This record gives sequence, C-alpha cells and structure tokens, in this order.
Amino acid sequence: MTSLYKILRYISWPAIAGLLMAAVALLLFPQALNHKNGMETGGLSPDVSDSWEGPVSYSAAVQRASPSVVNIYTQKTLARTRHPLLDDPFFRRFFNSSNLPQQQRMESSLGSGVILTQEGYILTNNHVVTSADEIVVQLQDGREAMVKVVGSDPDTDLAVLKVDLDRLTPAKIADPGQARVGDVVLAIGNPFGVGQSVTQGIISATGRNGLGLNTFENFIQTDAAINPGNSGGALVDAHGNLLGINSAILDRTGYSVGIGFAIPANTAMKVLKDIVEHGYVIRGWLGVEARPLTREAAQQLDLDPPSGLVITNIYINSPAHLAGLQPGDIITRINDYWVVDNERSMNLIADLSPGDSVKLEVIRNGEKSTIMAVAGTRPTTNS
Repeated sequence: MTSLYKILRYISWPAIAGLLMAAVALLLFPQALNHKNGMETGGLSPDVSDSWEGPVSYSAAVQRASPSVVNIYTQKTLARTRHPLLDDPFFRRFFNSSNLPQQQRMESSLGSGVILTQEGYILTNNHVVTSADEIVVQLQDGREAMVKVVGSDPDTDLAVLKVDLDRLTPAKIADPGQARVGDVVLAIGNPFGVGQSVTQGIISATGRNGLGLNTFENFIQTDAAINPGNSGGALVDAHGNLLGINSAILDRTGYSVGIGFAIPANTAMKVLKDIVEHGYVIRGWLGVEARPLTREAAQQLDLDPPSGLVITNIYINSPAHLAGLQPGDIITRINDYWVVDNERSMNLIADLSPGDSVKLEVIRNGEKSTIMAVAGTRPTTNS
C-alpha cells in the first residue's frame, strides 16, 4: 500500500500542474476558444469577427429622429373646366342650376418635413407645397397645426415652413461630408399616406449631380426606399442624426426601386438660415456661361486632370467682366480646386459669400495665368 501511495502521489503532481497551466492559458488567451476550425465564428477569422460593430437594431436611431419628422397635408383650389354651352341662355333652360358642377374643387396632396429649430422652422421640398392654399402639419405625437410658408428656393427644391407649437423636437444634424459609400442610412417619412414609416438602406454615392433635377445638385444617393409621400422627409445615419432631406427618386414608374436622392443637411441648413434671415438664399456669382473642355483638347494642353471650363459668355459689369476674364478663357482651377465639371464648379462659386475673393487659374491663348475676382450676388430665381 505504501508503494502504491507513493506512485499515485508521484503521478498526481504533474497532472495538477498541467491543469493549473491550462486554466492560466485560457484566462490569458480566451480567443483560443473561438479558433477551433472557425465553427464558433461561422467560418470567419478571429480578426473579422472581433471587428464587427454593426448594430442588431436601429430602434434607438429611429426613436431619436422620428419626433422631428412631420407629415404635411396641402390643399389647393383648382378651377374646374366649365363647358361653354352651360353659359348659353338657350341651353341653361334644360339644366337644373342646383345640379351644375361646382366651379372650384380642393385637391389634397401629401409629403413630409423635418423640424430643425425649437422656434418651429420646418424644411420640406418646394414641390410639396408649391401653390398650396392651405398647409397642415401633423407631428408624430398626433398634434396638428396650420403652417405658413416663410420662403422657398426652387434652385434646390427646398421650402421653409413655420409652425407655432411648443414642445418641438429639432433634428440633430450630422456632417454629410463624413458620409461614406456603404454607410447605413434610414429614410423616415409618410409614404402613400399610411403614416410615419422607416426604410433602411446604404449610401451608394455622394456628390451626385448632373441629373437635371435642380439647378444646384450635390445629392446623397441611397437605396433606402423613398416612395411618394417621402419627399421632404429625413435621411438619417445609424445614430439618428440628420444627413439630408429626401427629395427624389430615379424611376419612370414613380415608385422607389433602389435609387433615391437626398439634399445634404449642410446645404439644407444654409437655405434655412438665409431664408429666415434674408427671405431668399444668398449665393456667390461670377457672371459667366461656360461649357466643359473636351478631353482631347485638355490632353493637348497637357492638363492633369484633363478637364476645364471654356468661357462662352460673360455678363456685362459682372464680377468676371470686372476681373478681366474673356470669352475663350479656359478655367482650370477655382480657389485651388480642380475644375472637374460645370455643376461642381457652379456649386463652388455658389457656396461663396458675396465679397469673397476668388482665385482663378486660367489659360488664355496657350498661356497660363492667375486672375483674382470678387464674388458677387447671384440673381434670385422667382418662386
């Protein structure tokens, strides 16, 4: 028995030591548990699974953003076409005047808007409220109130409304400049008049222009469903911060199929600020008409990137005229930004304030030069 006891005692100490070492190793390196043939991570490497940060729910984002989104009901009086025979005395004898059709009728349309200040200023699309005789907004909590149109900006298809209600929840503003292709976004609005709804998607492009929808275009493109009634609603990030105002879809059927456009929040806020303070949007202006330089011509001039704008017309006494620009001049850079296309160049100038200096790099008769101009005020568009 004594010999057996000594043998067991001799064997037990290494076993106990091994168990202690295994326990310490698991405490120091827990990722080893997930390394077994990738079964616990669905076949993904530990680095991929550990870096995943996607939320399983966007409930917090929706709760943060949805109180700022309102439904907009508009009514406008439309003249009903009257047959000319109804005004003829002979034919009027054959009609009961009480049954004659009414000369006017009311038409209701539906859209969305976003509350942006505690004072009750709301942004929506201009096309939602154009020519409306009566506008009503409904908040998420069910309250309704009449609103007035403070002003509109057809060049960006935005309009500013004002509602007199308390306990409003303004939207939290994000920086659209930080938005990246692939970011998750949510579109909140009132599609088809069914009540406030949320759709989810990703950003598929930024800075989209040249679509012919507005004069100034710098759209955020998304595949979040933007259906009729979503116009003027909110496009928010995964944290519920406002990235843009939903504006349009690209589809002939009139229903969303994966390509929608939103006006960036920074553009929308500038429109709101200018309309509230001045009654219209103040934009920079040079007073030139231009067309893109062909790629072949740009390559012949050794331009890199191969792009530029050829001035075709200059308005008399405009900032461009006073600075000495001439038709035929080729603009290659505006304030150190390469000229890529007409739309982006126009946006660069429009974003300036009147009185700001503008540095233009110009090619004239094959010679490069720098011309300094002073931005003027872009003439307003009649709304």
